[in-house]
Amino acid sequence: MTDAPATGTAADSPRVSARLDDNDPPWPLRPWIMAAICAAAGLAFHALVDHPYQDALAQWRSALATAVAVAAVVFVLGVELRRWHWALGFALLWGIVLGLIAWQTAAYNLQGSPIEWSFWSGMLAVLVATPLFQTRRDVAPDWRFWKLWAMPYDRLHSHAWTDAVIGAASLAFVGIAFLLTFLISEMFHLIGIDLIRDLLNDEWFGWMLAGAAFGGAVGLLRERDKLVSTLQRLVMVVLAVLAPVLAAALVIFLLSLAGTGLAKLWASGFSTAALMLAAAAFAVLLANAVIGNGTDDPATNPLLRWAAPVLAVAVLPLAGVAFYSMQLRIGQYGWTPERIWGLIATLIALAYGAIGLWAVGKGRREFDDVLRPLQQKLAIGVALLALFLALPILDFGAISTRDQMARLTSGTTKVEQLDWAAMAYDFGPSGRAALKELTRSPQKERADAAKAALAAKNRWDLTGPKGPVLLKPLAERLRVIPAERALPAEAMERIAGAYMCSRAKACVAVWLADDRIGVLGQNEPGEPVNFDFVTLNKDGRWVQGEFSRDARPTRPKVDLSKATVTVETIEQRRILVDGVPESGAFE
Repeated sequence: MTDAPATGTAADSPRVSARLDDNDPPWPLRPWIMAAICAAAGLAFHALVDHPYQDALAQWRSALATAVAVAAVVFVLGVELRRWHWALGFALLWGIVLGLIAWQTAAYNLQGSPIEWSFWSGMLAVLVATPLFQTRRDVAPDWRFWKLWAMPYDRLHSHAWTDAVIGAASLAFVGIAFLLTFLISEMFHLIGIDLIRDLLNDEWFGWMLAGAAFGGAVGLLRERDKLVSTLQRLVMVVLAVLAPVLAAALVIFLLSLAGTGLAKLWASGFSTAALMLAAAAFAVLLANAVIGNGTDDPATNPLLRWAAPVLAVAVLPLAGVAFYSMQLRIGQYGWTPERIWGLIATLIALAYGAIGLWAVGKGRREFDDVLRPLQQKLAIGVALLALFLALPILDFGAISTRDQMARLTSGTTKVEQLDWAAMAYDFGPSGRAALKELTRSPQKERADAAKAALAAKNRWDLTGPKGPVLLKPLAERLRVIPAERALPAEAMERIAGAYMCSRAKACVAVWLADDRIGVLGQNEPGEPVNFDFVTLNKDGRWVQGEFSRDARPTRPKVDLSKATVTVETIEQRRILVDGVPESGAFE
């Protein structure tokens, strides 16, 4: 790979270029290089995330896996021969940033998962920043990036849509590649060759195949971006046809609200804010499909040209209803991280609605000429805001904890109304610190609920109809049969976190074999009894489920016409509770 100049044409190329930009020379090896990069990234990703499903993934593994995946995808989507080192630096930078964000989010809550709101905010920043980078790479005289708003809108808009089309088509190709591989594996299985079938059952091969298929597809499509540009325009044309439908529906809906009021929205059972934001997002998408990439690209059909400004203006009232809905919800139940993120989304929608109204008021029929540069500035602002919010600068969990504790102290929120699961699992260290403080409360109801929330093994144990219920330690709730045979510490830990006993007031562990324990649990007297096995697997780990039993051996070939057929009586066991079977029969 060599650094190609930013100017000049590919006129000396022996092949007819299928590239949209003549400054990008053909790169025949691109699909193979991209497939190899993504295949290696898939293998590395699997090596980092491969762990027992019962255990949380280590923070450093989450961070490295995220960094590898993000860097690989951003690089293959954005690289060109010219200024390829820009793309490499851009991809590595975002890989490091998202990896650090994943490290922080994995450590934030008890689940150890990096998939939190701040992680998605970082992903949004990457998605918006990538077409900005591609456009700047194409037109910038040097590496300085502080005049992003001066970029040509038509190229920026084209990159955004092309990236979306290539990404979606490549993901579809991954699915096709898996289907084809499965078909081939079954064909060879018919003649007794199971190599491909066995490979498909190995997770590492699946990740490698997915990476190779995705990278190869991106490489192939990017080398033919003239064709992709045609496909992109086709997608925009198809979407633009829907613009009058949505515009008419929004006009009727908003006019109807003036007569019916907002009360029916709150009584619908759906999240009004989410619904309004989704409608606003579709309005933005379809309006942009109509106005196209630039001044020479908008739709010419009069119906479409009238629908686009209606959609642009409709975003503001939709965002206003979403904002009002969020304010009502916050006033009723207080702040949570989800509501803070929802409020930020409504503010962004309000900003777009404001520039849409301004553009239509100023430009009238030519509103798109006014809207395009404003959209570009807003996109840059959203990318910077998303990156800022993804970094551990503002702690939404701490903000939410202070508000919820104030509401509890003032009596606005009753003990049974407080979201104890969110306090323990969503509000981060601040929420858990507040729970520890509440355990010392002189009000027994609060103290017991806080202790139960801290002791819960998962959030679902706190969301039942009775809310958090303080339980005795497992050792006091658990009977072992036979009583003289103690349970290994790892088996006790697995039982404590299993659904049978995590919230059960009564729990029984029955030794069935040296490597198998039957576990029964009952949350309340009279309720159904939950049953499952806890077994010692081949790796020497105690796991939930029947994993230690060997599969039944393959039977020899038999000629039923000559075979001896007899009836055999076998002895099996099952667990009874007061004479009633609670488990199926087992050996």
